[in-house]
Amino acid sequence: MLRLFAQAREVAGTNKAEFDADTVGGVLDAAQASFGEAFEVVLGGSKVWLNGKPAERTNPVTATDEVAVLPPVSGG
Repeated sequence: MLRLFAQAREVAGTNKAEFDADTVGGVLDAAQASFGEAFEVVLGGSKVWLNGKPAERTNPVTATDEVAVLPPVSGG
């Protein structure tokens, strides 16, 4: 499962999505294809986590894993 937070959630129009992929990178590529250029821009500045830990694009994923996209948060 892909979980989306803050700006990533806003540009995707959802807070979660399912993509069939074998790696974190595959999940992110499928999300970019599905959600478009605005999502790609947000993803470029975001942290990506796998099951609560920092992830690399090459990390393998299964159907029970959670990939999370965490954009930087601005406050005021």
